[in-house]
Amino acid sequence: MAADGAVIDIPSFINERKLGRFQLWVVLICGFTVLLDGYDAQSIAFVAPSIAKEWHLDKFTLGPVFTASLVGLLVGALLFGVVADKIGRRKVILICTAIFGVFTLLTATSDNLTQLLIYRLLTGFGLGGAMPNCIALTAEYCPERRRATLVMIMFTGFSFGAAAAGAIAAHAIPTHGWRVVWYVGGILPLITLPLQFAALPESIRFLMVTNAARERIASLVRRIDPRLALAADARFTIGETNITGVPVAHLFRNARGAGTVLLWIIFFMNLLDLFFLQNWIPAITTGAGVPVQTAVIIGTLFQIGGIVASFLIGMPMDRYGAFRVLPLMFGLGCVFVIVLGHAGTDVPVLMLLTFGAGFCVIGGQNCANALSAIFYPTAMRSTGVGWCLGIGRVGAIVGPLVAAFLISLKWPTASIFLLGGLPLALACVAIVIMSRTYAEEENLQGKPATKVV
Repeated sequence: MAADGAVIDIPSFINERKLGRFQLWVVLICGFTVLLDGYDAQSIAFVAPSIAKEWHLDKFTLGPVFTASLVGLLVGALLFGVVADKIGRRKVILICTAIFGVFTLLTATSDNLTQLLIYRLLTGFGLGGAMPNCIALTAEYCPERRRATLVMIMFTGFSFGAAAAGAIAAHAIPTHGWRVVWYVGGILPLITLPLQFAALPESIRFLMVTNAARERIASLVRRIDPRLALAADARFTIGETNITGVPVAHLFRNARGAGTVLLWIIFFMNLLDLFFLQNWIPAITTGAGVPVQTAVIIGTLFQIGGIVASFLIGMPMDRYGAFRVLPLMFGLGCVFVIVLGHAGTDVPVLMLLTFGAGFCVIGGQNCANALSAIFYPTAMRSTGVGWCLGIGRVGAIVGPLVAAFLISLKWPTASIFLLGGLPLALACVAIVIMSRTYAEEENLQGKPATKVV
């Protein structure tokens, strides 16, 4: 396959080719990075009871540590999304992996609550920054026809990482103590760094909009299609331009303002519900009379439902679009959550409903991640995805706190889950409004001048 001196349009070049080994490698590395992210983000939930026991603390005393982790995730997502649109996705992924690897190791050395809180806060910065850039980099190397599918599959790494943290904690803590969970969580990212440095490419779209050297772009073009005989005078174009000024401000320009606000509502509401259910399903079902071990299995089905959804929903989303798939996911999720509150101690029904809730809520979140990556153009994609996840993290903080407050008021289980269905209903309304506002899912960038390199 040859290319003469004609101009090669980068988006068309990627879209017209089969998904190659090089692009799958990008998805794999980003997925493994997100797996490490999921492991470190969820490890505190499995380690906390052992810390409380060893340090003779009330379990509620560790509440600020949980909050510190989430605040770190919030700040990291907001900050590093913007930074990545200035210096590149690859550099930020490397920096953030180093940050959460180092501070997870330091967390394992904590001797008091203050150290633990500080280290978890700083770990959160790295965790929050890595995720949106893995989403952005994956999206920018995938052809449009497969983009949502591959972003969602890549993001299942988070759920697998969370499950791995639970498995390692269950086997390691009884014999080696809680610190080993974080030694593993710190060493693995640092071991992964050389692989990322050697094999993870910078986004070819980012290089285009930031006027990178032609040779760097040509090298990546050849890696995408090794059969291509690229002429020495070939030039490359992309129908996007770089932006100047504050990247966050551009999220509200060129007709993107309404979509940005609606995406923030979707992320806030769905992550509120996700963390509310993830943290409290085992506790609420146990309080209703379900045995502890059974309640843990029921809670695990919530994550399994999300993993299954991520593999099944991507293709319909690529074929029919997020504006048709997401309302269905959020609407069904609302029904599952409300009905869950009426299941009582019927274990098979609880399992089915919890799986369904995980399928819709976690699967819906992965759909929303893919939509945010599709919605924003290259020059602000990391900023857009990062701020969506950052606003969503506020919901992740609020959700468990609201549930804890309602439980302290001794609200009936049915009433708690009825209220728990409300955020999903609001997310459903927001995506319907967004579908009416934007007839097509596209990068809303007006008609920018074509970039030629």
